[in-house]
Amino acid sequence: MYSCENLPNHEVTIVMVPFPAQGHLNQLLQFSCLISSYGLPVYYVCSATHNRQARIRANALNPSDIAIVHFHDLPTPKFDSPSPDFNTLSKFPSHLQPSWDASMLLRNPIASFLRDISSKARRIIVVHDPLMSYNVQDVSSLSNVESYVFNCISVFTSFCWLSLSRSMSMQHEEELLEKLPSLEGIMTDEGRDFLTYQHQYMDIRSGDIHNTSKVIEGKFLDLLAQAEIHLNKKQWAIGPILPNKLDHISNRNDICLEWLNKQPPRSVLFISFRTTISFSDREIKELAMGLEQSKQRFIWVLRDADRGDIFKGEARKVELPEGFEERVKGVGLVVREWAPQPEILVHSSTGGFMSHCGWNSCIESITMGVPIAVWPMHSDQPINAFFVTEMLKIGLIVREWEKREELVNASTIENVVRKLMASEEGDLIRKRAEELGEAIRQSTEKGGASRMELDSFITHITR
Repeated sequence: MYSCENLPNHEVTIVMVPFPAQGHLNQLLQFSCLISSYGLPVYYVCSATHNRQARIRANALNPSDIAIVHFHDLPTPKFDSPSPDFNTLSKFPSHLQPSWDASMLLRNPIASFLRDISSKARRIIVVHDPLMSYNVQDVSSLSNVESYVFNCISVFTSFCWLSLSRSMSMQHEEELLEKLPSLEGIMTDEGRDFLTYQHQYMDIRSGDIHNTSKVIEGKFLDLLAQAEIHLNKKQWAIGPILPNKLDHISNRNDICLEWLNKQPPRSVLFISFRTTISFSDREIKELAMGLEQSKQRFIWVLRDADRGDIFKGEARKVELPEGFEERVKGVGLVVREWAPQPEILVHSSTGGFMSHCGWNSCIESITMGVPIAVWPMHSDQPINAFFVTEMLKIGLIVREWEKREELVNASTIENVVRKLMASEEGDLIRKRAEELGEAIRQSTEKGGASRMELDSFITHITR
């Protein structure tokens, strides 16, 4: 933890305020490393527990880059940290709600930190998750502090949600909006209330930052700007913020990477549903049987959803069908620990990704040129899945959103896996994904669209 009393004076200082959930913590940590590479001091401000979580799970980031970021630990509010209910029909992680509600208690400690630090710099730039808007509202009372929202979801999702919530008539886009998956069942009432409550505090922001590239979302960035023209806010599409060069990989001895080194190019399906999804025993059995019957190579990260505090409580030991791991030995690898997803996706042996389609996972897979077998579970994921399959055409559907309460059986999984990994259609999708990945990676190089947007943001905040 850094105390404000010993802070050096700086022209411009950046304060990152992430939301305490893994997919949000790591995007703002990646952005912190990117901003600090411009020589600007960056403070990462969150509860002590979640700062620790962000650090130990810093996938694909160079430890020496993380070392430059100043982690400021706020007192961790007390909250219940129940285990996820893996038998519920809804996959929304409502067991995390106590942790989210507790994050609302961080307003005063954040305000106190901002008051202290604002006397040490000409300008303070607060970059915050939209879900922390209530907590950073006091920036409006400090004359040398500006705030910017860092959006952890796709621009396409933002645009669709905005259009549907306002029943806006968008010229030429009616047909598209009619095809979208329903918003029914994407979150609980409590989750929706939490989201809505934050919106009333977003007007004080000076602009929006998006973890995306104009290469894939240029049209929707323009449409979003048109829809919000009355707000007069600047926006920057600076993604992907993931480091392009993963040559410093800190976990070269990782079991997944060692296993991948022995497999043929583009032959392995990576299966991971990250940190908010839990499967029932029955669902796990069907997925296991489907993978085995497909006879395709795979790495399956089999973990339960995170608790609100990942350092407390025993993780559930998920049971696989008897003898499964023995039977798939050499063809499949089951991993029960945290896995280095970006490094797995960038590996030359990886040829497909079965995913819930959180935006983190989507942007990582798109950037690495890996096609996706989409299996959305909640929140923004159904719309991301639609974007991947219908707009970018670099994926296949495992299960339609409208059938979310039905069990996906082994034969469905087997067919999708075979189609993606061992068919002409799969090869065409993979080729499209690889070409798109190349274009996106180029957009972050000197002269590329995303690099120019990032440079423009830095110029703006250091003006």
